[in-house]
Amino acid sequence: MITGPGLLFVVSGPSGAGKDTLVAALRGRRPSLRYSVSATTREPRPEEQAGEHYFFVSRQEFGRLRDGGGLLESREYNGNLYGTPRDYIERSLTEGYDVIMKPEVNGALAIRAAFPDAVLIFVVPDRFSNLRERLLARRTETNEEIARRLEIATREMKFIRQFDYIVVNEQDRLEQAVRDLEAILQAERFRIHRYPDDSIRRVESS
Repeated sequence: MITGPGLLFVVSGPSGAGKDTLVAALRGRRPSLRYSVSATTREPRPEEQAGEHYFFVSRQEFGRLRDGGGLLESREYNGNLYGTPRDYIERSLTEGYDVIMKPEVNGALAIRAAFPDAVLIFVVPDRFSNLRERLLARRTETNEEIARRLEIATREMKFIRQFDYIVVNEQDRLEQAVRDLEAILQAERFRIHRYPDDSIRRVESS
């Protein structure tokens, strides 16, 4: 019954909230869900693969991409540049595919400005102290870098009310958070205004 463009789901929240893990688990359940890979100038972590987790580029390459209109939005976070390639998202939505992405909070709000129909989802831990524990568990950053991320996280939490949904990623209850995230995608697919008029008329007259 549903035809037309796909839906854009934007999952964001403070660093350490578990966005990567949640989105990866959700993609495992929904193979048709397309994932928008961001570009960044930061160095890859040991487990990250270029083109799968991020497009890792130099600052010069990033600048050329941004200045040429190839990025939907771009921002600086913790000393590194991040951006969302425009072409892949626009093409996927036009083809009818749902797309999920996980930018930083400022990037999520910028995407809403470009795509007013985007569904914004804010992921938080059940306790703020868990952010530090999760960042330490990565073993990829210095104490100073973690402290900066926590400072940024404190500011980011103030933007919760500008999002559509909140998902609480409780410690040791990942499965529940994944189910909550999937329920949001399912609910958005069933909203009345996403159905074409002729489909609604068929339901009314059946």
